[in-house]
Amino acid sequence: MKTPAKTPVPNQPVVVAALYHFARLADHEALQPPLADLCVQQGVRGTLLLAREGVNGTIAGSRSAIDAVLAHLRAIPGLEALEHKESSAHRMPFRRMKVRLKKEIVTMGVPDIDPLEGVGAYVDPEDWNKLISDPDTIVIDTRNDYEVGIGTFKGAVNPETSTFREFPDWVEKAGIEDKSKPIAMFCTGGIRCEKATAFMRARGYENVYHLKGGILKYLENVPEEESLWQGSCFVFDERVAVTHGLRESDEILCRACRNPVTPEEQASPLYEEGASCPHCYHSRSEEDRERFRMRHRQMLADRAAANAGTEDA
Repeated sequence: MKTPAKTPVPNQPVVVAALYHFARLADHEALQPPLADLCVQQGVRGTLLLAREGVNGTIAGSRSAIDAVLAHLRAIPGLEALEHKESSAHRMPFRRMKVRLKKEIVTMGVPDIDPLEGVGAYVDPEDWNKLISDPDTIVIDTRNDYEVGIGTFKGAVNPETSTFREFPDWVEKAGIEDKSKPIAMFCTGGIRCEKATAFMRARGYENVYHLKGGILKYLENVPEEESLWQGSCFVFDERVAVTHGLRESDEILCRACRNPVTPEEQASPLYEEGASCPHCYHSRSEEDRERFRMRHRQMLADRAAANAGTEDA
């Protein structure tokens, strides 16, 4: 359900809230309209996913607006204990507000996996370094390849997946024969690990752990000088990526393929703003790039017109 979004109040800090909660929602379809209406009324933008298994999403807005949406969600039976993680942005990182109905709030495509029935053991960010520094621990990054490409934990295994749906097949082919070995798993905010660790446990792995609050909570809580994180953490908004202290990093987004582009890649002759980057240049035609250029010019024109309208108001 797409809804128009109000323009945030100028000069007001933007709060970004990432949230998810697994719960058995009896009638999630009925929750969509009032939630979407509230977000629009409050000038909140972003995406929220509703499914029978719970809620997931990231939203941005003023302090009071975010508090209002979170209070609304926590008033829904089953979501009372919903937790969220906060960061900030210099400008609104989303263009619109979407409240969507889905079959899963994070799509693995394995119907018999229920995180409410059994997930891995949570590990607080402050205890994570000790776990993954143990040479007997297998550390697995459950995110997709383009996310891992700009940052991960030292020594972590990259399954090289392009979507989370590929993760179960990777596990089956990975050949982790000793099912008693400790396995430490992590993702951006924690939600993928809820299903990934539940899947591992369902397949007989005995000592499965995951980073509570995900990479975002680790980068927020663990001092940079003690951190085992290397690089940046991809986020699914216009900030592109964050680093220690949840500061915005230097990556930008390729408007052609939606991959993050590092400063080094931006210096490549294959990079052209709005049209191409080293990730997609050789897989796209010149006709594709011209189409992307036209789209980018239109986006810049629309943005300039919106800014002019704000200044005239």
